[in-house]
Amino acid sequence: MYRIMLADDEGIVIDSLKFIIEKNFPGQFEIESAKTGRSVIELAETFRPDIAFMDIQMPGINGIDAMREIRKSNSKTIFIVLSAYDKFDYAKEAINLGVLEYVNKPFDKEKITSVLTKAMTEVDKERRMRKEELDIKERFETIIPIIENGLIQNLLFHEHFQEDIDNYMSLLGIHERFGYMLVIVSGKEQIGNYMRGAVSASIATQQNFTDIRLLIEDYFKGIVGSVMGNKIPVLIPYDKDELSYSKRSEIVEQARQLSHKLDDRLGISFRIGIGRVRPISAMADSYSEALACLVNSTERVAHTEDVGVGCEYEDNYPMKDEKELFAAIEAGNINEAEVRASRFFDWMLNSSEGSLSDIRLKVLEFVLWAEHLAYGKGGHVYKFKGRSEYLPEVCSIESMDSLRLWFVKHIESAVVMINSATPDSQDDAVTKAKEYIDTHYDQDLSLESISRQTDISPYYFSKLFKNKTGVTFIDYLTNLRIEKAKELLADPSRSMKEICSEVGYSDPNYFSRIFKKVTGKTPTEYKDGLK
Repeated sequence: MYRIMLADDEGIVIDSLKFIIEKNFPGQFEIESAKTGRSVIELAETFRPDIAFMDIQMPGINGIDAMREIRKSNSKTIFIVLSAYDKFDYAKEAINLGVLEYVNKPFDKEKITSVLTKAMTEVDKERRMRKEELDIKERFETIIPIIENGLIQNLLFHEHFQEDIDNYMSLLGIHERFGYMLVIVSGKEQIGNYMRGAVSASIATQQNFTDIRLLIEDYFKGIVGSVMGNKIPVLIPYDKDELSYSKRSEIVEQARQLSHKLDDRLGISFRIGIGRVRPISAMADSYSEALACLVNSTERVAHTEDVGVGCEYEDNYPMKDEKELFAAIEAGNINEAEVRASRFFDWMLNSSEGSLSDIRLKVLEFVLWAEHLAYGKGGHVYKFKGRSEYLPEVCSIESMDSLRLWFVKHIESAVVMINSATPDSQDDAVTKAKEYIDTHYDQDLSLESISRQTDISPYYFSKLFKNKTGVTFIDYLTNLRIEKAKELLADPSRSMKEICSEVGYSDPNYFSRIFKKVTGKTPTEYKDGLK
């Protein structure tokens, strides 16, 4: 069904158009009409026509001005201009308003049916486009929560691939470098700092999550994660690296109002913890702070900086430089880590008043923590006495330049450890396996027995061995045994049974089949060929 508006000050024109439309398009149009410019504008606001036949010359507001007004509230109406005057200026302006066609009076039935068919096609096209847009929007609205939850899960559980986090943020249109976390905790009732009835509250929270999500978005423009037990994490992107006192107070008040609204809507209790503003990559720390401040407080809403969770630093301590240093270390960026380490050393130098002892202690602390991060990446064996020389070395250094050099060098070494962790450990495992096979090929070897030597599961070891050597474990062992057998076959004093046993086969017939499969000859044929 199409809505069509007929605008002309002559009743006979309106009647003629109605007759043509109803005769040629029976049951396809809902028709309304008006005879003045003002009434046309008012009718268009309520009727919202798909197609409008517009007379140029009407009492009061002319057709061109009426179309201009209608276009303000309904950009999709298709106009067909009627006029007894063949005036170029009118036609030109009508075209500028997006008019489909310009029809001169008097008109005939064929012209009206032709232009109306064309207009119906345009309406159908617009409706299809609108439907596709709505379908896309509906699918996108379904996908958005999945993307949002993916970002929060990656941040809270320390996703190793920054590219994934960047992709999530790009899809969500997040450009801020900083943010803070809220944690919304539910329970049947609050007793001190404890939420009693967490299990039943988590079920109610999950069942009403759509409503809860909309309520959260009314108060905070952030990223809402999925329900985790009786907790909902919320990431709030922020454009600065810290909150002002007034902003912090505003956030606490918004959270307080939200918690009351949630209480009223679900009939259970809600508390909200708020973490510090941190770089987006450190949202796990902000989330931990948000939880900790609820544990350390009995308030309905608690902000980390009000409750005093975590360590406080002296005013001039370069916390930002420290974070950037360890971020560079964890990222394996050796040049950035070197620059950050040197910058932090400059601050220590300016703050130490010439005292080496405090700088020695801090240098040792940072180097040990950097190596702790490196060992955490895997691939290296920690040795209790592996750093026994660090303390005497640091204590023996008597110049600031030498201490700086020692500090930067060991920070660089930690980064090298991080960058080389995984490949080296894999290479070492394969090398160890090959060495064991090379010296025990005459024994009954299996994938399980070899993988046990490397302390890696058989499935993963099998994949790793093939990736590193280009052949499977069985092929490597078989080729090695056959090569050893060839060497022994060159000795005429050795029997076939002895050779078979010495290269790890208990069945001579099986050995003969394997030998022929690899070399194309039986052991006897090969031995005769040597003669």
